[in-house]
Amino acid sequence: MLDSTINIAYWNEQLRGKTPDEIIDWALALTDERIVTTSFGVYSSVLLSTFARKDENIKVIWCDTLFNTPETYQHAKKLITDYNLNVKRYTPLQEKSEIDATIGIPEVTSPQHALFTEVVKLEPFRRALEEENPKLWFTNIRVRQTEYRKSKDILSFSKEGILKVSPFYYWSDKDLDAYIEAHDLPKNQFYFDPTKALQNRECGIHFQ
Repeated sequence: MLDSTINIAYWNEQLRGKTPDEIIDWALALTDERIVTTSFGVYSSVLLSTFARKDENIKVIWCDTLFNTPETYQHAKKLITDYNLNVKRYTPLQEKSEIDATIGIPEVTSPQHALFTEVVKLEPFRRALEEENPKLWFTNIRVRQTEYRKSKDILSFSKEGILKVSPFYYWSDKDLDAYIEAHDLPKNQFYFDPTKALQNRECGIHFQ
C-alpha cells in the first residue's frame, strides 16, 4: 500500500540504478489508484508503449489544449490505436473558437499568457485530478528539460500529496532516440505546446 510518509529520499537513492521497467514495477505494487499523463509529445511513445506492456488498463490523462499541431493529433491517434490506450481526454471548458476570439495565443511575455495557460491546461488538469483522484502519477519528466525539473528526481510529491514517478528521469534525448530506433517507435518531431512556447519553460502542470 502507498503510504504518504514514504521516504522518497531513500527510495530515490535505491531506484537510481534501476531500469525504467524496474522502477515502474516497483511503483505499480504500491497502489491500483494510478494514472499516467501525456501530452503526446516528442518522446511520448516511449512511456506509453511501456505501459501498454505493464498496465494496459491504466488511465492515460491527456489534457488536450485544443491548440496542438496536426501532427500531434495524428501521433495521438496512432498511439491510442496501436496500444489500445485507456485515454481520459480533458479539454478546456470553453470552445476553441471562443478562446481564439477572447484570448488567442498570447506571447509568453503578455499578461494574458497566464490566463491562456489556466484556461487550456491548468483548469482541465485540476479537473482530471479531482475526478480521477489518483494516489500515484506516472510522468515523463526528465532532469535536463527545465531548471524546475532539475530540482526533482525519479520520485517526488505533487502539491496534493500524489506520488509522482518519472521512470525515465535520468535518460537523455540520445538515450530516448536510441530506444525509439531499437523498438521502431514513432517520434512526434512536430510537437509544440503553446502554454510553454519555449522548451525550457514549464506549462504549470508539474507545479500542481
